[in-house]
Amino acid sequence: MYSRRELGTLMLGAFAAPLVGGFTHAASGVRLGVHTYSFRNLPRAPGRDPIETLIQALVACDAGECELFAPQVEAQFGGAHGGHHAMSRMSPQMVRRELRKWRLRTPLGYFHTIGSRFQKAGIAIYAYNYSPNPSFSDEEIDRGFAMAKALGAEIVTASTTLDMAKRIAPFAERHRMIVSMHGNSRVGDPNEVATPRSFDAAMNMSPYFKVNLDIGDFTAANLDAVSYIRERHPDITNLHLKDRQKNQGANVPWGQGDTPIVEVLRLLKREAWPIRAHVELEYAEQAGPVDEVKKCLAYANQALTVSRGTT
Repeated sequence: MYSRRELGTLMLGAFAAPLVGGFTHAASGVRLGVHTYSFRNLPRAPGRDPIETLIQALVACDAGECELFAPQVEAQFGGAHGGHHAMSRMSPQMVRRELRKWRLRTPLGYFHTIGSRFQKAGIAIYAYNYSPNPSFSDEEIDRGFAMAKALGAEIVTASTTLDMAKRIAPFAERHRMIVSMHGNSRVGDPNEVATPRSFDAAMNMSPYFKVNLDIGDFTAANLDAVSYIRERHPDITNLHLKDRQKNQGANVPWGQGDTPIVEVLRLLKREAWPIRAHVELEYAEQAGPVDEVKKCLAYANQALTVSRGTT
């Protein structure tokens, strides 16, 4: 583990360190990126193209790869994002029906166009974060894979439950596409994907199921991210990088919590495993989300650049 003084040095260095272009940290080979959920608080106003907003945010962060959060490319119904006045009076049930219709009827060309726009901006969409819950029809689950392929994503990531994983499995196999299950910290519920045992339970359902390890949530559940990654790295496609405190503690600015971000990144560097490491901004922002994501990426770059003993 690193002392507070060493972590403080990393934080100071992060503010000064230049960002590294592309999605691979040049000196280490570690594949860094950003989960676009990090930009959920950017305004989505009438007349403003939300896709361009996302692309501009990623470009500003010099991020060459992302995990794309599905609600950020879907239509908004009845929410606070500038929907039509009549739509704002819709009941939750009506909103849900309209979203289902949108998912099933929107031409795949819409998603092809988004993928092309990201590609032209020099940003690869590694994963499409599409998370079925019990309200999803089978058609909606199936459609998510078609959307992901149209976007050019390599995999789907999903924050879901073991019950839902059983429903998702045949669609993953039909499309021959990896679904990486996102872990959370709710270890008390056996239906949640949170513990090594629950990850195994999901992967036993399909050879197309893998692990999207959130090292912050894993730490908050008092689990050892470094040991798990070392032992199960062939099963892990990507990490969510964030800092949380143990014992179900809060999300905090990087370096202030208990999550072994530095150790994890240096493990990836040392072993050269092809595991993506994506920033997920969760703590209360001190600046805007773009500036905070820049700080996180700089922290990661500094951790990978500064040597301490063996690297």
